[in-house]
Amino acid sequence: MELPQFGNIKHPGRWLIALIAAGVLGTVAVAGVTSRRRGSEVNLEELTVEVDAADVRVRIEATGEVQPIQRVNLSPKTQGRLEQLYVEQGDEVSQGEVVAVMENDELASQLAQAEARLDRARARLAERENGPRAEEIERARASVRQAESRLASAEANLAQLEAGNRPEDIAEAEAALTRARSSIREAESRMTLAQADVRRNEQLYRDGAISRQELDRAQDEARRAQAAVEQAQAAALEAQRRLERLRSGSRSEEIDRARAEVDSARADVSQAQSQLEELLTGTRPETLAQAMADVMEAEAQVRFAEIQLEETRVRAPFSGIITQRYADEGAFVTPATSASAVSSATSTSVVALARGLEVLAKVPEADISQIKPGQSVEIVADAFPDEVFMGEVDLIAPEAVVERDVTLFQVRLRIVTGLDQLRSGMNVDLTFLGDRLANALVLPTVAIVSRQGETGVLVPDEDNRPQFRAVTLGPTLGNQIQVLDGLEDGDRVFLELPEGENLDDILEQDF
Repeated sequence: MELPQFGNIKHPGRWLIALIAAGVLGTVAVAGVTSRRRGSEVNLEELTVEVDAADVRVRIEATGEVQPIQRVNLSPKTQGRLEQLYVEQGDEVSQGEVVAVMENDELASQLAQAEARLDRARARLAERENGPRAEEIERARASVRQAESRLASAEANLAQLEAGNRPEDIAEAEAALTRARSSIREAESRMTLAQADVRRNEQLYRDGAISRQELDRAQDEARRAQAAVEQAQAAALEAQRRLERLRSGSRSEEIDRARAEVDSARADVSQAQSQLEELLTGTRPETLAQAMADVMEAEAQVRFAEIQLEETRVRAPFSGIITQRYADEGAFVTPATSASAVSSATSTSVVALARGLEVLAKVPEADISQIKPGQSVEIVADAFPDEVFMGEVDLIAPEAVVERDVTLFQVRLRIVTGLDQLRSGMNVDLTFLGDRLANALVLPTVAIVSRQGETGVLVPDEDNRPQFRAVTLGPTLGNQIQVLDGLEDGDRVFLELPEGENLDDILEQDF
């Protein structure tokens, strides 16, 4: 509401009944009074004002701020480094448009792996659905034959170990050892000759009698002779060990190992035969179901990888304008609350996106009952003090807020005119245009006095002296106020006290 206006009184040099308390709630308190210094006669025309009935309109004053209708700070769902930023401050974007991309090479690789697993699962399912091919059956039969051959060899080895070593086997091992030792002597003889040949060729090379190539051949031959000696020695060592094993007989651990090999070979034969039988009889329902489940699992993994990759793309949730830019390419960004206010935005956000403009007003509790959706509002911005824009009440908050011990209600206003001039963050003064009051009794707010908490006015008595009369007040209308009860049209009320009168004395006499 408008605060009382004192500049309209015709004779400011005389005694005034002044309003001394008119807070944001629009209430009127006790008026202060002084005394006139000259003049003794009571001139009602000069000291009083007549209560008039007029058609007036309720006007409620408030302040507000221009702000976006919708605003969010955009940030990625997962932390990372900002790889690309596609927008600048002031750019218009559409809903769903990608405004930034985080580094995602690792996630892209994971998606490729998931897609490859899905391809393999689908191929296995198709293979199960189509049945085995002739070459697969043939491979299975070959696997059975190989497993049976390995089983026969393992069983023969076990039988030999369990039967013990024959004399002829020992004799054969002794002969093998003799041959190995003879091979060592022959290899050592060739090595000695090769080393002598190397020494002779080295001297010839130093004398210039042979080329470097001939020396290299002699050295290479010596190396081969050395390798032959080492190989012969290793063969002789193995022959010696085999002879010792044969002479000492089979150990229990060797027999246990041979039996384990037999058991393993039998298991391989059983598995190979089972696989062959499965191919010959066709795919079983449970095998087909498992292949289908593998495909579904692989598809889920692909979808999960796609979601993770998509979360590295920052998209606009609605169409609007980029109002702020908080991060540059290469910056490390972490998830933030997308709906955080401008004042709380940090470098964790990438950009701020806004849509449209509205006015957020704060109306005192005493006036909120006179505010209704659709109500017209005059808007005056500090930046355009000489222009009046029009707005309309769009929404009244269902819950109050308390600021500096004052209870206020937030009211959202739709801007009707001035959208091309008003900017987000501008401070504005608002006038809510309320109901029109027909034949409303009004008088200046400066005429209101208070006695022991009772609101009233001073009216002339039979001797034209001021006396207190209680009244019921309505809304404040600029520098006037409506009187609901206690006065009639044509009554006069004092704005100034006659000479010699004191307000405190008047109120005490009437009380």
